[in-house]
Amino acid sequence: MKRALPLLVITSALALAACGDRNPLQVARSACPAVGILDYTGDTTLFSPATSRDADAIDLTATITNLRAQCYAENGRVISQASYDVIAMRTNAAAARTVTLPVFSAVMRAGDRIVSKQVGGVTLTFPAGSLRAQTSASARADIAESAATLPDAINREIDKRRKPGDPDAALDPLSRPSVRDAVREASFELLVGFNLDERALAYNVAK
Repeated sequence: MKRALPLLVITSALALAACGDRNPLQVARSACPAVGILDYTGDTTLFSPATSRDADAIDLTATITNLRAQCYAENGRVISQASYDVIAMRTNAAAARTVTLPVFSAVMRAGDRIVSKQVGGVTLTFPAGSLRAQTSASARADIAESAATLPDAINREIDKRRKPGDPDAALDPLSRPSVRDAVREASFELLVGFNLDERALAYNVAK
């Protein structure tokens, strides 16, 4: 999976910060989901004939790019609005053509659980004589703020001031299973990609 651009291997949006006499292990964490493109789904290829996988049978290629997101909290919810561009190239520019490609967006929790998934389509229009077309699309994540917020006890454990000589002074609090599991459970991702069938996905993996 591409989790926020490696990608993406999206982790948990954590950043360690040290400043002055602050705890050098203090964690700054966002409740906003990480946003990325699911691995092997950022590109799609159409062939003619459709059963061929030869290079000279490639009819059209398309790529998802320029993924960006805005995130805000509202009425106890964390909302992430993502947008991205789809750029396509075709091999025959003779006539005007319109193509609709299936895309998906999925909200993941803890890195491996699908909370929700939506499938839609993006439509690209090639004018006569043009090899290139471009369009934009969007995706949305709507998450309960309580689900994306760490329990107070876990926050206290992470942010606890540790003095030199303390038994756990040199230990990263995220190395504790209880803390690590709580951070993982409160971490969400918004992933997008082309909705590929098994054969198309296998082609992307192999190329």
